[in-house]
Amino acid sequence: MTSLVDRNTVESLVREIVLKRRGTCPGKDAAAAGSQLVVNASARHMHLSQADLETLFGPGHQLKPMRSLYQPGNFAAEETVVLVGPRGRLISNLRILGPLRSASQIELAFTDALTLGIKNLPVRLSGDIEGTPGAFVMGPHGVVELKQGVIRAAIHVHMSPADAEFHGVRHRDVMRLKVGDGTGVTFNQVHVRVNPASRLEVHMDTDEANACALHLAKQVELIKD
Repeated sequence: MTSLVDRNTVESLVREIVLKRRGTCPGKDAAAAGSQLVVNASARHMHLSQADLETLFGPGHQLKPMRSLYQPGNFAAEETVVLVGPRGRLISNLRILGPLRSASQIELAFTDALTLGIKNLPVRLSGDIEGTPGAFVMGPHGVVELKQGVIRAAIHVHMSPADAEFHGVRHRDVMRLKVGDGTGVTFNQVHVRVNPASRLEVHMDTDEANACALHLAKQVELIKD
């Protein structure tokens, strides 16, 4: 004897399966469902310490936020500087990002390093600047000579503890990122950075974004190794 299932039941089951795959199953809280993944290209920029800020812009100077960034509390400032590389090559209007940090750091793409004449610029996580190249930085009030701190930022993903649990990863794990449907482009060694204040977001540099045509991508996916 054949058992019939009504159309409404079938549609309900199909809807639940689809929503589960998308991480938005009804009845689950946001932590269990996971957050929407955002991938952004991070253009060249500089982070400043308080001491270097005052050297470049004057005593008591405070950064003036121009626009908020995706990560809470982070912003692009109105202030820019001139970066001087080997043999006097320049990058003008290098944007400062806030808030201030304990040590100054400059993040460039590979093509930026070529423009400046910096060879073998190391790929590092933000804050890991030991043994990296330095540079001269010019502001409206003064000049700072960085002994180290110029890096290519490693591609990484910011996430909250709830998102880390959803994806089955921990702080400092690595994942893969697929950009685009079909064959797409897959990035390996995407470093996981977990913080309670973070929103789910991948940061890549402008060279990486151009390589995968990020501005045209309609699908992005984090993959656990």
